[in-house]
Amino acid sequence: MDKTLRRGSFEMTAAMLISGTIGWFVLVSGQPVLDVVFWRCVFGAGTLLLICAAFGFLRPGMLTRTTFLLVVISGVAIVGNWVLLFASYSRASIAIGTAVYNVQPFMLVGLAALFLGEKITLQKLFWLGISFLGMLAIVSAHGEQGTGGSDYLAGIGLALGAAFLYAIAALIIKRLTGTPPHLIALIQVCTGVLMLVPFAHFSALPQAPSAWATLVTMGIVHTGLMYVLLYGAIQKLPTALTGALSFIYPIAAIFVDWFAFGHRLEPLQWAGVAAILLAAAGMQQGWGLKLRRVAVQ
Repeated sequence: MDKTLRRGSFEMTAAMLISGTIGWFVLVSGQPVLDVVFWRCVFGAGTLLLICAAFGFLRPGMLTRTTFLLVVISGVAIVGNWVLLFASYSRASIAIGTAVYNVQPFMLVGLAALFLGEKITLQKLFWLGISFLGMLAIVSAHGEQGTGGSDYLAGIGLALGAAFLYAIAALIIKRLTGTPPHLIALIQVCTGVLMLVPFAHFSALPQAPSAWATLVTMGIVHTGLMYVLLYGAIQKLPTALTGALSFIYPIAAIFVDWFAFGHRLEPLQWAGVAAILLAAAGMQQGWGLKLRRVAVQ
């Protein structure tokens, strides 16, 4: 492995490990979800502003009006995605919320077919079916959760909503080729600040230093640093390797949930999680296509 691939792999691994811990920070902050996302946007905006300035992305003429509008719309979707995903953690657990959230590649396929005219192949339908079976396994296990069944199902619904909003944002970002990704992230978090400032509880700010520490960490590390690592890795790695390393995120989240909160998945839930991750990996890596080619040869 050459130096570029090695560095890209390290950056991608670090980005995914960071992402896998965000659920822990959300829950231990003890703050309402809207406040968590608001302060993440605030501290993330400050960090990304410095990063964009350092890279020279703040000079005039970097964006057209149409591009800016598309980035803002994607920001609305991304911030809404954070709100729904974070809200799912306290209802369905970090592990389940993150696993269900990983159905978003299939939502993106459906949206791309609907709005971009991309074809849905039999291979994609096969993996979609596997993912759906995984969802059924997870949903059917709600009676075994320590929390109420209605909360558990609500958590799954929130995670699905988060995945849908992420797919919308990804669909928009596909049209922004050539726009610096760090600048896109900066505009997205600034959009989040404007969206959520009316809902922020300024009269009941966190009193404990630990709460502020978690919020600042989510802004600086889980937003600013993570974006730099992620986008740096994407520029260095082939798509297949990027997709493979992305599964470090849900695996890390599952183990963080286990070690930090003692949330152990039931066998049926493990089967559902495995099915979703296998399906997402199979679609991204094109495993079905490779098998068919071997058979023809």
